[in-house]
Amino acid sequence: MAESWATLGVDLHLEPALAGGLRRGLTDALRDAVRTGRLAPGTRLPSSRTLAADLGIARNTVAEAYADLVAEGWLTARQGSGTRVADRVVTPPPASAGPGRREPGRPAYSLVPGTPDLAAFPRAEWLKAARRALATAPFDALGYGDPRGRRELRTALAGYLARVRGVRATPDTVVITAGTSHALRVLGTMLRARGADTVAVESYGLDVHWRLLRAAGLATPALPHDALGADPRPPDGAAAVLLTPAHQFPTGTPLHPDRRAAVVDWARRTGSLVLEDDYDGEFRYDRQPVGALQGLDPDRVVYLGTASKSLAPGLRLGWMVLPPALAEEAVAAKGHTDTCGSLDQLTLAEFLTSGAYDRHVRSARLRYRRRRDALAAAVAGRAPSVRVTGIAAGLHAVLRLPPGLEQPVVQAADLQGLALHGLSYYRHPDAPADPSDALVVGYGTPPDSAWTGALEALCRVLP
Repeated sequence: MAESWATLGVDLHLEPALAGGLRRGLTDALRDAVRTGRLAPGTRLPSSRTLAADLGIARNTVAEAYADLVAEGWLTARQGSGTRVADRVVTPPPASAGPGRREPGRPAYSLVPGTPDLAAFPRAEWLKAARRALATAPFDALGYGDPRGRRELRTALAGYLARVRGVRATPDTVVITAGTSHALRVLGTMLRARGADTVAVESYGLDVHWRLLRAAGLATPALPHDALGADPRPPDGAAAVLLTPAHQFPTGTPLHPDRRAAVVDWARRTGSLVLEDDYDGEFRYDRQPVGALQGLDPDRVVYLGTASKSLAPGLRLGWMVLPPALAEEAVAAKGHTDTCGSLDQLTLAEFLTSGAYDRHVRSARLRYRRRRDALAAAVAGRAPSVRVTGIAAGLHAVLRLPPGLEQPVVQAADLQGLALHGLSYYRHPDAPADPSDALVVGYGTPPDSAWTGALEALCRVLP
């Protein structure tokens, strides 16, 4: 029985021009695919028989085209290795930026907060966990999945969060999300369905979170902020308040114990909710860990967590711990199928239960603490007029500047090839005016190879 095109080997998309002959058209098409980088160096090409069958042409035509390109140096052919793209420098044509647009220069260093050291992702341990998870995964893990997420991960998270953050959870109150932004989108939909129209937020935070809530049809008034954290008295009519109580982003201030109690008391009295974003909650250096606010009242606090800071945001894995009465409403708002890859969820569950997650966090905590100490020492030695604050926890520090210097320093950093944000970048548009000038320095962002250069670039622009 003759073999069909579907059984003959690797696929290769080519459209040979007919003008000038089929051999020339095929040779030109292959050469162009290599020259532009569409076929990368080392790529194995189909055999002449396979490609001839795919294109519906004579095998000798393909063999002759391959031979021409081997002679020109575009391809290599070795016994037992087949025909491959030669190892050579490929310069793809420049992409057009469009009329009137210029591609911005990429900074040499970045101290923008929000991302851990991605080069330190535990690839070997993650791969081991992935192999174990795949080897033991039930068949239904490859289906559409429970919208709450895999039970294996929800069970592992309930135990881990209880042990490490003081969260009171069961697998049935945990819902897996694709990160905090996804969780807020789900919660915004749920709150609007309940008739809510307002969620109070902190004066400083991430504008993407405010935009997501507003996109759901919710107003986001800003709470006053001082040295004790956010004011725990949301405006009348607020159905919920969004807080980062353990380590406020970006000011670095933990919510004062009296205010923690006050905001929970407000939620109980009004029947409202507290949305607790446990931003970089794993990283504590100079004080005892601040437990999750959710532990004070699991019926009024929704706990939000993510693997974005402890592992990597590219995993797109986060979680909500919901009051039992709201779990089904949140699932309905999320949708009928799981939105996170089941195998990644099973890998994280294995990573947690095997102890690999704890080991990774402890190692990362030590590395980031050393960076924080180096940052504080460098600023104290080279810019004594700058005060470093908010460094007892987290992956960023706030550098308090003399009045009027925030924007000049940010602009000078840009000229030095250093990406850097001022504190005003994170101020809510409706927040009260704040005359203080400061920088928000993400010391967890650079890889180890770039940390020294980034710190030196920062010190050069400080007053």
